[in-house]
Amino acid sequence: MLILNNDDVSKVLDMRLCLSALDSVFQELAAGDATGMGRIDLYVPSAVESAPYYRWAVMTGGSKRDGLVCARMLSDMVAWPKEFSRIRENKYAQAPGTFCGLLFLFSARDAAPVAMINDGILQHVRVGGGAGLGVKYLSRQSSHVVGMIGSGGMARTYLEAFCQVRNITKVKVYSPNRKNVLKYAEEVSKRHGIEVEPVASAREAVRAVDIVSICTSTNEPVFENDWLEPGMHVTNLSSADVQSNLPQEVDVVVRAGEEISRLAKTKDNVIY
Repeated sequence: MLILNNDDVSKVLDMRLCLSALDSVFQELAAGDATGMGRIDLYVPSAVESAPYYRWAVMTGGSKRDGLVCARMLSDMVAWPKEFSRIRENKYAQAPGTFCGLLFLFSARDAAPVAMINDGILQHVRVGGGAGLGVKYLSRQSSHVVGMIGSGGMARTYLEAFCQVRNITKVKVYSPNRKNVLKYAEEVSKRHGIEVEPVASAREAVRAVDIVSICTSTNEPVFENDWLEPGMHVTNLSSADVQSNLPQEVDVVVRAGEEISRLAKTKDNVIY
C-alpha cells in the first residue's frame, strides 16, 4: 500500500490533470458507472473554549473504469466566531493553521487497500477543478472577467481552474481583509499574467463581470439576488454564500460536490 504525503502529491498533480480526471468521472456518473456518497458530519462537544466542537467527516466515491473507491476523512476542531461583521467557520487540527484530511483508496476489483494520501493539496485542486468544469460547460465561451469574493487559498485555486478553461483577462477581487486582498492581487497577477483590481465592496467586485466566484468561509450570504445580470455565471463554495430565496429567473443547473453553478436567464433563453 502506498503512503503519500502532500509533497508527493504536488509532484504529480496539477489543475489540468485534475480537470481531465473530474470530467471523466462525471461522465461515468451520468452513465451509471461511478457512484458517490454525500458527506456525513459527526459533531462531538469539546472542552476547548475556542473550539466548542470536534467534527469528524467522511465522503466516499467509486469508479468502475479505474476500479477504485476512495473515502475522504476529515478531523477538525470547529468554531463559528463573528469576524468582519459576519459569522464564519474556523477549523483546525492540533493547532490553528494546521488541518487533517486523509484519503483512503481501495481496489474495487479485489477489495485490497491501495493507498493513504494526505489531502492538503489534492483537496484544494479537486474543489477548484469542480468549479472549473462548471465554468467550462455552463459559462459563455466569451467569458473573460471574473468577480472574486474572497482572497484565500480557494480563491487562488478557483481562478487557476478558470484560467484553464476560459481566456481570463481580468479579476475584480474583494475581501473585508484588505491586507489579504492586496497580497492576492499581487500574487495571482504575476502567476497568470492578468489584470487584478482590488475593489471596495462585494457589490463592486461582481458588477459587469462574466463569472462570479464566491470563495469565503462565512455562514452568511455575500451575494444578493438582485446583483445577477443576464449571462452571468455564479459559482460558490457553499449554499450559505448566496441568498436562498432565488427568483424564478435563476435556475440551479449543476451541483458537483461542494460546487454550485448558477446562470442568469433572459426572458426567453439562457445565455451561454
